[in-house]
Amino acid sequence: MGFEIIKENYSGAIKEVTIGKGDKALKLGGQTCLPFYTFEGEMPNKPRVAMEVWDMEPPEWPEAAKEPFKDCLADPGKWAKKCVEEYGAEAIALQLRSIDPNDKDASAEEAVATVKKVLDAVDVPVIVWGCANVEKDAEVLKRIAEEFDGENLAIGPIEDANHKQIGAGVMGFGHTAVASSPIDINLAKQINILLENLGLPLERVVIDPTTGGLGYGLEYSYSVMERIMLAAMTFGDEKLQLPIVNNLSFEVWKTKEAKDTVETAPLLGDPERRAILMESVAAICYLLAGSSLLILRHPETVRLVKTYIDLLLNGGSALDVAPIKKLLPEVEVDFASMSPEPDLTIEEEKKAAKKEAKKEAAPKKEEKKEVKKEEKKEEKKVAEEKKVEEKKEEVKKEEVKEEPKVAPAAAMAIDEAKLAEMIKEGVKAVLAEMKIKPPTPEEDKKAAEAERLKKLEEEKAKAEEAKRREEEEYRAKLQQDIEDVRKKVEELRGKEEKEEIEVFPTNVPLAGPERQLFELKLIHKKH
Repeated sequence: MGFEIIKENYSGAIKEVTIGKGDKALKLGGQTCLPFYTFEGEMPNKPRVAMEVWDMEPPEWPEAAKEPFKDCLADPGKWAKKCVEEYGAEAIALQLRSIDPNDKDASAEEAVATVKKVLDAVDVPVIVWGCANVEKDAEVLKRIAEEFDGENLAIGPIEDANHKQIGAGVMGFGHTAVASSPIDINLAKQINILLENLGLPLERVVIDPTTGGLGYGLEYSYSVMERIMLAAMTFGDEKLQLPIVNNLSFEVWKTKEAKDTVETAPLLGDPERRAILMESVAAICYLLAGSSLLILRHPETVRLVKTYIDLLLNGGSALDVAPIKKLLPEVEVDFASMSPEPDLTIEEEKKAAKKEAKKEAAPKKEEKKEVKKEEKKEEKKVAEEKKVEEKKEEVKKEEVKEEPKVAPAAAMAIDEAKLAEMIKEGVKAVLAEMKIKPPTPEEDKKAAEAERLKKLEEEKAKAEEAKRREEEEYRAKLQQDIEDVRKKVEELRGKEEKEEIEVFPTNVPLAGPERQLFELKLIHKKH
């Protein structure tokens, strides 16, 4: 039996949406299977690649992004033409960055003039992308929709807050809406329903689920796109059966890693190749998640992604694809000088070396012990020599005649009052030298009185504390005595109740022989 591929049957299909007009118009969507699962269904319209063009000269682009367009960054028309004719762009995404109120705050008239320049320069479909400011986009994009009636521009982002103003212009003047939502399948469905309720058919709507850059939210966008595709294909949700567009270039190239030079981040390698690969990898991820239209920046990314799409749909070998073509000078990074010294020692050799080190360490300890013993011997010798010298000095002192000492009686003959007076005088002299005023007799009396009062207060406090403790002990003892008496009273009451029950039981016979027997028993108990 031959190998059979297990196939899924999908109840839904993605609607086909057309942007642009004439021979270069692009059909997006239309597939009846998951992305590139052509063995399960059809994918009549392959994913398309658009290149972005700004309406102003980019202020913070890295050199790798500027180099391909260095001769036309100030002219959107010339820039768009170069993207189509030299780099093979299938559509142009005009980014209206200058209308941002936090930047140049360009007027709607200036934006209209820029769109006209681009439309005059190219014959491919044009996507007009606002600045994501709800009020400004509503003003500018509505005006653009009115001015270019019948051009079938893809206009966005259209959000919940401005869908009525922009949606009315898109519907009335023959354009396609880019319905934008913040990475949420329910909100994506909601904005589609709002536009449909406004009167715009879903065949003129594409989904922008909000695109995260590589390493900056890609996994969230990828997950939401997968859920949208599964809801559309497997569960047949008509409100989500629409092509998806990803405005990827801006999100990738604004990251730190895409802008870092070889001086600031040498370990990341060549800055030009790095940024191109970041954009290419992100683009391929979104293709596999279900993207129908990718907005890219660098021409090498466009070439690589278009080649990848063709290989997936038509087959072939990626070995035939040319490597990235550099436009900037080659950058050499000496990774060997930055890497640590390799440790090529085998584990068994490391263990053997440790054992040898331990063996060598043992004799050293013995040597240290010998050194310590010698030091102790020397110390003992020095101590003994000192003792000998001390004994010699004592002998010499004994030989020397002692001077006659003053008799104790003579020493005691000194007048105590005179000695006290001398001490006071000495203290006064020291205080005078230190420039400290000696206390007067009155101050001495006051100090002595204060000291006496302080002692009295302390004694009084101690007496009160002792009295308080004695009272507390007495109260505790009294409370204990009361508790003992209460217990004894309760015991006596219990005994009396028992005796009453025995003396006067409830079942006493009232008359007859039973009464007589009962009284006889009571008499015997008493005696």
